Amino acid sequence: METPVNKNMEEIIEALQEENKKLLRENRKLARELKHEMTLNKNTEILSEAKINLNRIIYDEKSRLEKYMNLLLNNCPYLILLFDSEGKIAFTSNSYLLKNNITTFAMIRGKSYRELLGPLLKEEILQQADLVFKNGAEGCKYASFKQDVDLEQEGYIRHYIIETTPMFNEAEQTEGAITVFYDITEIVRAKNEAEYARKIAEQSVRVKSEFLANMSHEIRTPINAIIGMTSIAKLSPDIEKKDYCLDKVEIASSHLLGVINDILDMSKIDANKLELSNVEFNFEKMLQKIVSVISLRVEEKHQDLVVHIDKHIPNFLIGDDKRLVQVITNLLSNAVKFTSEYGSIYLDTFLVIEEDNICTLQIEVCDNGIGISQEQQSRLFSSFEQADSSTSRKFGGTGLGLAISKRIVELMNGRIWIRSELGKGATFAFTAQMERGRAANPNGILSVSANWENIRVMVVDDSAVTCEYFEEIAESIDLQCDTVLGGGEACALIDKNGAYDIYFIDWQMPDMDGIELCKWIRGNTPDNSMIIMMSSAEWGAIEKEAKQAGVNGFLPKPLFPSSIIDCINECLGFDNLMADGEKQSIEAEVFKGYHILLVEDVEINREIVISLLEPTQIGIDCAENGLEAVNMLKEAPDKYDIIFMDIQMPEMDGYEATRNIRALESGHARQVPIVAMTANVFREDIEKCLAAGMNDHIGKPMDFDEVLAKLYKYL
Repeated sequence: METPVNKNMEEIIEALQEENKKLLRENRKLARELKHEMTLNKNTEILSEAKINLNRIIYDEKSRLEKYMNLLLNNCPYLILLFDSEGKIAFTSNSYLLKNNITTFAMIRGKSYRELLGPLLKEEILQQADLVFKNGAEGCKYASFKQDVDLEQEGYIRHYIIETTPMFNEAEQTEGAITVFYDITEIVRAKNEAEYARKIAEQSVRVKSEFLANMSHEIRTPINAIIGMTSIAKLSPDIEKKDYCLDKVEIASSHLLGVINDILDMSKIDANKLELSNVEFNFEKMLQKIVSVISLRVEEKHQDLVVHIDKHIPNFLIGDDKRLVQVITNLLSNAVKFTSEYGSIYLDTFLVIEEDNICTLQIEVCDNGIGISQEQQSRLFSSFEQADSSTSRKFGGTGLGLAISKRIVELMNGRIWIRSELGKGATFAFTAQMERGRAANPNGILSVSANWENIRVMVVDDSAVTCEYFEEIAESIDLQCDTVLGGGEACALIDKNGAYDIYFIDWQMPDMDGIELCKWIRGNTPDNSMIIMMSSAEWGAIEKEAKQAGVNGFLPKPLFPSSIIDCINECLGFDNLMADGEKQSIEAEVFKGYHILLVEDVEINREIVISLLEPTQIGIDCAENGLEAVNMLKEAPDKYDIIFMDIQMPEMDGYEATRNIRALESGHARQVPIVAMTANVFREDIEKCLAAGMNDHIGKPMDFDEVLAKLYKYL
């Protein structure tokens, strides 16, 4: 039987069980909630840690980017400037600071665009930059300019492209602007050099084309004269007409030879093979030879040529006299060419300095001709260039002379230059170094048999330069003389001092010319005085009139010390007392009894030599090639006193023939003088002749005086 107590217990138990179930459900719920909370907390921690890691990554990346940005700005070769939205400097590349000698960025921080770049850039660039800052995103303005800027403020200009561009943030708002200087100096320089090279190439083509046209003109003109005058001479029965034509042929031939020599010299210069050969020579006599060559052209134009030789220049020098003659002759020829009729030309020589027997000479050629402009002067000493290169120019010429002269002077350790103004004449001057010669004999000495203290000399010339030079020469030889500038002064001085022993009187003078003065002297003084007429004119043109006026002798101008001394000695009845070997007749002397072997394959060349040497009465045998010459020497080894040997011949050339002759058993064959006779005139050609066993060299076309000189030398 169920009691109430049991019933209550059961209810309590059920209630407890129910409560327990409820608690279990609640507990499971709480457990689930706790588990969920724990999961949430764990996720939060993970998320927080992830956020921390992400922030660290972002920070590291930002630092890395800043690092490389700084490296970029510090090492970038371009000059970069960053400006904020107000146009003030916010940052800059290190290269900009270095370029502008700015030690720290703090020195320019906060400066405006204009404040920083205003002193350097053009206003138009600054105005465009203003628009960049003003318009920003609205106009997206962009400025780019080229300008030459001296950023370092040291006078060194460089070429830049300067670009200013706005900077925007993520919201497309203007944050400022960036300015970059791109240095394009090397690009511009390379472009300019390429352009310059192109222009030089074009100019070279133009100049050489003009040169070839001028050269064709210079060569064809004398050839035309030679052919034309030869034809006229052949057709004319008149001997005087033939002689006239032959004179013109000779002049044209000499001109043509000069053109060819210029071309050959220029080719040697281009090949760097122009060399000098040193010999001892008489400086005054060298100048006399030049004047004798140039005097004909001077006389044709009625010009006045004055030569002055510095008394301190040694009589004898050691150097390449032929090349020195070439330079001086070229300068004198140009002076004559570009000076009008009745103009004046001066050849002046100075001793600049002498150290250790090395004399530095300065030689000047001055004229009062047409002059040369500054623009033309810049081209004068260039190869293939002339002041006026057109073929229709008034004055001819190859345009090579001054370029060749410049190279020769440089080889003589000197330099050449010009002083000139258009219409006011020109002075060409050059320096050259020569060694003092070993020979000490003077150009001439006054006779020791006369009492020179009692001999009175008067010089009458309207040129003060001539009078001063005569006084200088007289002083150098201890001769006392009076100089006057005209006939009237001479008469007055003669009336005052009495008659002179010797008079040197210029032919052409204003008021009273030389002829009138001579007549006055002969009519008013004793007849025992000697009167010497001075003139640049040919003596033959004035001889008759001068002798009728009482003139005893003639002294050609320009004056030279030795000529004056010779003239004075002759006036007083003394022979010139020059040292032995200084006097050499230029006339062909008799070589009767001597024999030449002429080895030449060209018939006309043999005929020329035979004709030239006919007056000397020397015996001449001919061989047409080297082999024939060797056989003739074998048959008659002692017959020939000298051999003239051509170089280029068939069967056996001159080199091989010479070697074979020197190898003959005959002692005479090994010693007989052999002179090369060839158109090969380069230094290396001459040395090759000497190496083959020859003694000397004559260039073709042959100079008769040179042929005679070789005969004098060896016979």
